[in-house]
Amino acid sequence: MCFVKLFVSLRFGMKWFVRYASHYKANLRLAAPVALSQLGYVVVQFADNVMVGAYGGDDPLPLSAVSFGVMMSFVLFSLALGITLGITPIIGEHFARGEYRRTAHYLQSSLVMSGVVGVVLMLLQMWSEPLLYRLGQPVDVVDMALPYYRLMGYSLPAVMLYGCFKQFMEGVGNTVSPMLIAFVTNLINVVLNWVFIFGHFGFEPMGVYGAGLSTLIARYLLPIIALCYFVFQPEYRDYLSLFSRGINYLSNVARLLRIGIPVAGQMFLEGIAFVVTSIMVGWLGAEAIAANHIGGMYGNAAFMMTVAIGSATTIRVSHAYGRRDAQELHDAVVSSVHLGALWGAIVLVSFVALNQIMPMAFTTNCEVIALGANLIVLVALYQVSDAVQGTMVGVLRGMQDVKIIAGLSFVAYVLLNIPVGYLCAFVFDMGAEGLMVGYIVGLTTAAIAYSVRVWRHLRQGRLW
Repeated sequence: MCFVKLFVSLRFGMKWFVRYASHYKANLRLAAPVALSQLGYVVVQFADNVMVGAYGGDDPLPLSAVSFGVMMSFVLFSLALGITLGITPIIGEHFARGEYRRTAHYLQSSLVMSGVVGVVLMLLQMWSEPLLYRLGQPVDVVDMALPYYRLMGYSLPAVMLYGCFKQFMEGVGNTVSPMLIAFVTNLINVVLNWVFIFGHFGFEPMGVYGAGLSTLIARYLLPIIALCYFVFQPEYRDYLSLFSRGINYLSNVARLLRIGIPVAGQMFLEGIAFVVTSIMVGWLGAEAIAANHIGGMYGNAAFMMTVAIGSATTIRVSHAYGRRDAQELHDAVVSSVHLGALWGAIVLVSFVALNQIMPMAFTTNCEVIALGANLIVLVALYQVSDAVQGTMVGVLRGMQDVKIIAGLSFVAYVLLNIPVGYLCAFVFDMGAEGLMVGYIVGLTTAAIAYSVRVWRHLRQGRLW
């Protein structure tokens, strides 16, 4: 009987695979370059942390300072990134219709918008520096993290300008060029890490500050290289030639922000959950901060493939949306969900199997290694939910149905994730492990809520 059930299951699975095989290929063709690009960012983060960890040795302070600086700077970074993500579905829709002049005008408007918003966010991060001392963190951790945090603030205009070029290229279906640009700048970042953190070629060892300085330089190289690519590549130079003084900036920017702000809101609220959790980890000491950062690094590494699948989904859905092709849109969604869930399952199994070994890449502190191993198991438990919610957000971006996602995120991350984590950690005395339970609840809630919204669209046919 068991063999019969297994045969039926395999046969049913093969039918699904045959039906969606071409869509899996189309998604992966777009997602693979994005994944490699994201992997480059992960490599840089790993290099930052491994080098800073080596610089600190048994002292967890430098690694804790980088952890705190990264987490606190992520709040406004997520807003910057989220606003630029709203560009892709608009570009994809008009590109699919062959409206190249309008596509160019949206690029022009997005560059102006991003320059202004990037400067505002930079000033806001500079203004927020004194708040870091009011979050209950060890003072020596904040002292060391503050210069890093300041450098990340200086990089926000560059993040937004490059985001415009990147999201435009992805909107027209080109995910390879952003990958190559990211590869070059990530390589530069890693080399500069080695130079600045440890002090080579005549530089004094800078430690945590050196990690921030190398990231700042690399981030400003991103829009410079992207602009050069647009100038020297004929197909993209044509878009620049369509720029005009007479475009309606207010109308274009308003539409970009109607999509970008809710997307940024969703990312901001998810980021707030991670930041508030990191602040609460700081109440448990420097070892807990370092261990939580290790678990978070591996979780972020796994999430990069989810970002890639979500980006590919947004591109394919936005093109189908622009052509008003309901069947193509449906198949793109279903195949993306399959890929996202499969990736989450692979990560779950891998993290559980290797959890004892993974923290050793960052530190020699036995207490940090032991706690980090426990946290990695809990990180593994939310991987499928994280992959599904990331994919579904990509679908909703592509369909330009983004107004509701900030509200759903508020429920998942603010009303559930943070309180559940606090209760488990401090009321039920589970410590840092309890805070991870909050992530599991929040991400699972988000995955369910976003999925319900998407399937309602598909079932009722309310696609545009």
